[in-house]
Amino acid sequence: MKKLFFLFIVLFCSSVVIVSAQSDLPTAKPLKIESANPIDPLGKPSTGPVLNMPSLIKEQPNVNMRDPNTVKMLRDEELVQAGTGLKIDPRIGPGERLGGSGQFFADQYLGDVKSSGKFIGIVCRDHEYVDGDRVKIYMNDMVVEPNMLLTGAFKGVNVDLQDGFNRLDFEALNHGSSAPNTAQIDVYNDKGELIYSNKWLLSAGSKATLIVTKESM
Repeated sequence: MKKLFFLFIVLFCSSVVIVSAQSDLPTAKPLKIESANPIDPLGKPSTGPVLNMPSLIKEQPNVNMRDPNTVKMLRDEELVQAGTGLKIDPRIGPGERLGGSGQFFADQYLGDVKSSGKFIGIVCRDHEYVDGDRVKIYMNDMVVEPNMLLTGAFKGVNVDLQDGFNRLDFEALNHGSSAPNTAQIDVYNDKGELIYSNKWLLSAGSKATLIVTKESM
């Protein structure tokens, strides 16, 4: 009897534990899924709240897409072609406008000198940076040296003198790799004596002029 009573007590306690454990579990609630709004097969949007936005552009522009010049940012009288009124001296080389000194050196008058000899000797050299400057020399509008390359050493020509005034022109053919065309000029009489010395700064196409007066013996 004691064994049966003990077994009864054990079964009773086990049932109480199972019932209490089950009572601790959360109560399940059924999930309710509402039916979705049907989709319009024609693709029309469903009616909903309308967002009223104020119109930022009161007047709609009338643009003709076939005309490429329809849209204008300024009034007609304010549209000016780029470069209008800009004048460039054709004698200024591209190096002077872009990568050179930016300054134009016009024709230069070197002054005058007198000599009683039959001829004079003219020598020139690049007195600054030797960069390939070239010059053409005229005597009384006649070319006596068509293309002289100026180096660090003197080089030149002898020219005969006419009675009275003689005009020497030195035309800068270029300005080398660095503007302007620079040179030192020395003039000697027929006895080898230095009678004149000067320098020039010229843009390509400009001229330096020296007047040589031949005196009578």
